[in-house]
Amino acid sequence: MIRAGRLKYVQTMADLAEALGKSLGTVRNTRPYAAEGHPAPISSPTSRAQLWDAEQTAAYYAGKPVPELPRTDDDEDLLDRHEAAELLGVKPVSWNTYKQQDPDLIDGMVLVPEGPQGTEHWPRRLVLAFKDKRPGRGAGGGRRQGSGDMIPRDQILPRIAEFLDADPTVTVETVAEALGITKFPTTQTGLVTLRGRRIADLVEAEPGLDPKGAALGLGYPTTTHRGALKVAEQELHARRVTPYLQRVADVLAEAGVAQQAQVEVRRQAEGGQLAAAVLLEDGQPAPALVWDDRFGWRTATSRRHPIGKYTDTAPEGEGIRYLGIGPRPEPEELLDALRDRRKGTKRPHPAP
Repeated sequence: MIRAGRLKYVQTMADLAEALGKSLGTVRNTRPYAAEGHPAPISSPTSRAQLWDAEQTAAYYAGKPVPELPRTDDDEDLLDRHEAAELLGVKPVSWNTYKQQDPDLIDGMVLVPEGPQGTEHWPRRLVLAFKDKRPGRGAGGGRRQGSGDMIPRDQILPRIAEFLDADPTVTVETVAEALGITKFPTTQTGLVTLRGRRIADLVEAEPGLDPKGAALGLGYPTTTHRGALKVAEQELHARRVTPYLQRVADVLAEAGVAQQAQVEVRRQAEGGQLAAAVLLEDGQPAPALVWDDRFGWRTATSRRHPIGKYTDTAPEGEGIRYLGIGPRPEPEELLDALRDRRKGTKRPHPAP
């Protein structure tokens, strides 16, 4: 973990390489950080991005005594997803769900180092606060047919995740009865979504593993594979395209035409296609830009609901202009087309 007040000393592997006057590739290959006596990483052992404390490594390479880090837990300690999950007593895949459901966790997340390649961390106080307000298991005790769900909607996925943690083969009937929520679609959709996300997590963590192998490795019954695998494929697609969409949003923001924001990729329920929106500043040719993985980028006519309802065909009409060639034009091409009203088409431009 990153102890309170020591964020400024965090050192990535690239930072360590620079401090040693070596290339990042050389440091990765020679692994000087694995030498006996080298300061231990401050990142959790299972984290893919290793981090060190720069004061400790500087002392080590200067041949000086390595200073100790604080040992007492502090509310401002920064925890990565593995440490946050351990504090809650759940698996990291459950934390992946929790962090997206709680507004305080969303707002309080810190990227270390700052930027799209940073590792997500949260202050200990926010994790503890979430732990205190998280409802206990077993509430509900069944429900009457036709009655409404008995727990808040934003708590449904985290609660279902607890059952999946305990038993990967858990059934829709078991979860619905215990939580007092409808079997269809609430519980079924929740289980399919969580299984799909966890399959995607495992595929990302183990290169070379396909989604079906991940589903088997996680112990999911074969009867659940079809829906979960579909969700996993969509989830992996969304994760692959998000860096491109965020790069576009950042370029537009730096140019002063869009609001600085983290792009949220939405799966359109009817067809499973992906879409995202970037809100533009006042005075621009449109309220927002929308990306659809079928049609590419277009201007939107609404700031409040820029993506709009799902349609099988490309949206057309007054105020809609398709920008760039293909589904993933370079940000500069998109910016140029947005600024020049003579550019763009009424219908999607086919990819070359």
